[in-house]
Formats: sequence, structure tokens, C-alpha cells
Amino acid sequence: MEKRQRITNENVKELFGSPYIRVTDLQYAPGKHYYNATRRKPGDLAAVKTDEEFQVMLPDAVSCIVILAAPGEEEKLLLSYEFRYPAGRFLLSVPAGLIDSGDKDAENPIVTTAVREIQEETGLLVRETDQVTVVNPLLFSTPGMTDESNALVCVVLRAPDMGLLSQEGATGSEQFDGFALLTRSDALEALGKGRDERGNFYSMYTWAALMYFVSGIWKEEGQGKRD
Repeated sequence: MEKRQRITNENVKELFGSPYIRVTDLQYAPGKHYYNATRRKPGDLAAVKTDEEFQVMLPDAVSCIVILAAPGEEEKLLLSYEFRYPAGRFLLSVPAGLIDSGDKDAENPIVTTAVREIQEETGLLVRETDQVTVVNPLLFSTPGMTDESNALVCVVLRAPDMGLLSQEGATGSEQFDGFALLTRSDALEALGKGRDERGNFYSMYTWAALMYFVSGIWKEEGQGKRD
């Protein structure tokens, strides 16, 4: 039987709050404190949810595995170089973004967010004929210090209009420095080195996209549903 350390709203104290990030104190026992960096308000923390609430909650954001499958050409994984402030440099990244309040009202908030973010960050349109698959509905980034989470969505663009490819849709703090279109051999090389072509490390979500692409799982029957 699973043993769970119960944390209630009464055991949560916000130590720092801003529109972008919060730090909360999760008191899990008398005199025992665990600190959590989060985007969520205290009442919406993963730690205080019931098992039923936890199992149906939406992630904070969506990360996209975008595969270009133009007829007669080798398939490519579409990545970009995005400036990551904590790392202080442009890192090889997947299209990604937060689930907006408006997205939460959609029939499928995860897919809606993925389609919007792909268009904003790459200029490419996701059509009804394209393959859209929710690979994983919620993955924690690092539950040792944060409850931040991302869904993983794979989008296979059939005959994409590459003339639309652009990073002009960047908003807010987003900064980009070009795209990387990786063949399977390119992706295998990046996996083997653990670095991008510029010699820099990359995120776990980029690693996941590389692995999913080279595995070929996205080609298997039943992988084309908008879950």
C-alpha cells in the first residue's frame, strides 16, 4: 500500500511571490520544511492535491516534438536555439510554452497549447491532416526542487510550407537565434555527444525529443491521434 506524506493548505506558506515565480515552504512535519519553486498559487500546488485531483491536473506547459515529413525527403526534427536565462546562452530547444488561461477552456488544452506555440515560435501551421499525439500528459521537470511540469506532444507536419518558417512570433522575454533541422543521423550525433553543434549542453526535454525522434515510435500505427 502506498504511503503518502500528507501536506495540507495549512502547511503551506508562501515565502516569495511574483507574477512569474513563487517560493513556498511545505511543512511536512513539525519543524520539518521543504522548499518548492513553482508557478502555481498555493491552493493549486501539486503537493496539496488529493489523489483524484493530482491524477487529472493539467501541466504548467507543453513541450513539442516537431517532425518535418516532406514528401520525398528525409524526415527531420525541428529544433531552435532559444536564449535560456538561467544558463545565460542560446540552447538547443524544442518549441514550448505555458498553458494560458484561455487554453484551459479548450476541449483539449494540451493540444491547443502545442498548436499555438508551434505557430508562434516557428511560423508553421498545424493542419488537420498532420499527426498530433500527446506522448505524455505530464512530466515533472525536477520534483526535487519544483512542481513545474510539461506535457510532451509530438506533431508530424506533412508537407509543411517551409516558406512560413520564422521566429518573428517571439513574445515577451523570448529570444531566438535560428533553427536546427536534424536528420536521424544528426540527432544520434547530438545524443552521443550530449551537446549541440555549438558545443553546448541542452535540456532534458530536448533529449526526450531527440530520443523519441530516433526511436521511430512516432511512425508506429496508432500514433496519429489527437489524444
